[in-house]
Amino acid sequence: MKKKTLILINPANKHRKGFLLRNESRQVPLALGILAALTPSEWKVIILDENFKSFRYRDADLVGITSFTSTVSRAYEIAALYREKGIPVVLGGIHVSALPDEALHYADAVVIGEAEESWPKLLEDFENSALKKKYESGFVDLDSIPVPRHDLFHPGYFFASIQTSRGCPHQCDFCSVPSFNGHKYRMRKIGKVLEEIRQVKNKLLYFVDDNIIGYGSQAEAHAVELFEGMIQMNLKKEWFAQASLDIAQKPHLLKLAAKAGCRMLLIGIEAESEAALTDSNKKLNLKIGTSQYAKAFREIHKHGIAVLGAFIYGMDSDTPEALHARTKYILNSSVDVVQASVMTPLPGTRLFNRLKEENRLLATNTPQAWEYFHFSDVVFKPLHMNPGELAGEMDWAYSKLLNKNTLRKKFLRTLWNTRSIRTALWVWNSNLNYRSVAFEKATTFQYTDRHG
Repeated sequence: MKKKTLILINPANKHRKGFLLRNESRQVPLALGILAALTPSEWKVIILDENFKSFRYRDADLVGITSFTSTVSRAYEIAALYREKGIPVVLGGIHVSALPDEALHYADAVVIGEAEESWPKLLEDFENSALKKKYESGFVDLDSIPVPRHDLFHPGYFFASIQTSRGCPHQCDFCSVPSFNGHKYRMRKIGKVLEEIRQVKNKLLYFVDDNIIGYGSQAEAHAVELFEGMIQMNLKKEWFAQASLDIAQKPHLLKLAAKAGCRMLLIGIEAESEAALTDSNKKLNLKIGTSQYAKAFREIHKHGIAVLGAFIYGMDSDTPEALHARTKYILNSSVDVVQASVMTPLPGTRLFNRLKEENRLLATNTPQAWEYFHFSDVVFKPLHMNPGELAGEMDWAYSKLLNKNTLRKKFLRTLWNTRSIRTALWVWNSNLNYRSVAFEKATTFQYTDRHG
């Protein structure tokens, strides 16, 4: 009997290439690997990944497309090509989960929220010619999820993506994680995680968890078990992950992480200003205090680990002067790699709902306008400046933070602070990734609006 063909598609933003400009910064579409692993063996599964190659039509019995907000308009374009030929299309991902009724205009079915429980039912319904419009389930038990089909991912990925947990108890204004993955921090059994790490061929790993150390003693024990397991199994991987700022207060965790191969931690600093942190409801950083940032960075560096500091420009208390001060703070700080982003109100966040109510969204010609929601364009009206001023401050910040002279200084400073040439090389390459994003040439929303 001939196998049915399932094509899973990872669309790319055609307006801004972003992290696709360099192979080192491309990220695996992990969700598609999980869906492939959940698909019965009587299906032939193919992943088409625009991170590496523009979409070319291939025949299928069923098509599944994932998307973020910045890629959803491209997802809708591809979906239309299949639907014109009578091939059913399922859309899912974080944007579709936030705006399922919008997505249903472009698909035969949508998956809302975490797809692992609803996917088998969807396939069963498809085979019985009874496909429903919406599929939704609760937050899944992570131990019920199979190991993703890493073998189906493009071989050009430098980093393998690994997930050990989901969910976040915090309510940062700009973050869509609580609405998509819930407020409870859920963890996978470490034995399964270690086996997955052992199986992947990549020497470099990215832990996609929103916080690798989690929240509370149980989560901390989970992280310890992971790091100790990687050490005992002598996996010889190098990796980076996201973590909360309070990891600097846990030197035992930093020591184990470093020994397990950690080279860099992405930490949401967001701002050096308490007013800006209050705007974004970043309570953990407020609790620790901005005056403790330098001490925290020193503690992380002491273990040979670099700090990838994420900063946001355009919070409600921000003025042009405040943003100038933020850029100067970053330049003078010991942050090794800089992720400087325009505040972006993603659907599903408290920020989006608030700005919509206040009539402050600019890019409203959806769905095409969603392609501007990629953290480099200004898509809303700031309170204390016009959109063009915010765009200009971002340009100035990029010119100072990511010029080659600054990157050389960061490399040398990291080498001095961490005493690790490997960590310094990670920093150099990571800063080049952000530089390519910042200086990408495009006719963007922020520029056309600047004098509007």
